[in-house]
Amino acid sequence: MAKDPVRVLVTGAAGQIGYALVPMIARGVMLGPDQPVILHMLDIPPAAESLNGVKMELVDAAFPLLKGVVATTDVVEACTGVNIAVMVGGFPRKEGMERKDVMTKNVSIYKSQASALEKHAAANCKVLVVANPANTNALILKEFAPSIPEKNISCLTRLDHNRALGQISERLTVQVSDVKNVIIWGNHSSTQYPDVNHATVATSAGEKPVRELIADDAWLNGEFITTVQQRGAAIIKARKLSSALSAASAACDHIRDWVLGTPQGTWVSMGVYSDGSYNVPAGLIYSFPVTCANGEWAIVQGKCFVT
Repeated sequence: MAKDPVRVLVTGAAGQIGYALVPMIARGVMLGPDQPVILHMLDIPPAAESLNGVKMELVDAAFPLLKGVVATTDVVEACTGVNIAVMVGGFPRKEGMERKDVMTKNVSIYKSQASALEKHAAANCKVLVVANPANTNALILKEFAPSIPEKNISCLTRLDHNRALGQISERLTVQVSDVKNVIIWGNHSSTQYPDVNHATVATSAGEKPVRELIADDAWLNGEFITTVQQRGAAIIKARKLSSALSAASAACDHIRDWVLGTPQGTWVSMGVYSDGSYNVPAGLIYSFPVTCANGEWAIVQGKCFVT
C-alpha cells in the first residue's frame, strides 16, 4: 500500500543550503526511497523570484516521490500541516556585528516561525534547527512554541559528527561507513568537543577502538579536534562560500535516523534538550550521543569522555 505523503518544510529554501537540501528530500535521501513528500519552501520576500526558480527546477527534475511543492514567503502558508520542519533560514553574522546583534535579529525571525508552527503544523511535528547559532536558535524556537514537545525540537550537530567520521576514515584509509560512534559534545561552534574515546572501526579481525588503531594521542587530542571544530571556517576559506552540500546531507542524516531509527549498536550526535544527563543543566540544548527508535531519540548513558 502506498504511503501518504509527508509534508516537509524547509525555511531559507532559496539559499545555498536550501538549494542543496530540497532535491535530496525529493529524491528520498531524508525519509527513504518509498516515502512520498510534499515540500513546503519558505523564504523572505526579496528572495521570492529565486524561490520560484527553485520550484521550477523541482518540477523539471520530475522526482517520482515529490507529490507537491508549496513555495511561499508567507510563514503561515509555509507551516500549515507540516510534519517535519528544517529551519535553515536565519540572519547570518556579518562583519562588524556582535553576537548579541545576530541574536536580536534571530529572535524576531524565530518568534514568527515558532508561532506559526505551533498554531498550524501537524501534531507531533519534528523540528530541526540548522541556522546558526543552532543551539540558541532552537532554544528561542522552543520559547515561542511552548506546546511543541521539547523532545520534538533539535539542532544540527550531525555535520560535526560526520566531519569527525571523515577525519578518522582519512587518517586510517578506511571506508567512512566502517567508522562509528564518535560523539560531538556541546555546542555547534568552535567550543564543541569531538570525542573518539568510544569510537570503533570495523576490520577483518572485528571492531577495533579508534585510539588503538591510530595510536597517536597527540593527533587525536590536538589536530583532530581543532580540524573538526574549525572545518566550517576552512571550507569558507577554500570555497569563499559556506559548507552547503555537507550541511544539507547532514540534515538528511539527522532526520532519517530520527524518523527511521539508528542501526543496532550505533549512536549519532544530536543537539537535544538536556534532561540533566552528564550533569548538563536540564533545559539547555546540548549535543549528546543518542540512539533513535520509533521516531524518538534517547541519550546514550555512561559515555563520559576523558582526555
